[in-house]
Amino acid sequence: MPNEPDNIVLQDLRRFDERLSNIEDDMGNITVRLTGLEEGLAGASRRLDRIEDRLTRIERRLDLVNS
Repeated sequence: MPNEPDNIVLQDLRRFDERLSNIEDDMGNITVRLTGLEEGLAGASRRLDRIEDRLTRIERRLDLVNS
């Protein structure tokens, strides 16, 4: 019977499936953004390490630290 309304459980399952699909899409986007943040943080950390090394060399050349 084509005019018969869907079973309420089937309606709930369809809604659940749609919401789950939306959550999966959102999680995929979050994963991509988080990966970008991690890569940016790693790059900043490398730059800070290089700056620290350069500062240490400068301090040694100026005899500002005890060797």
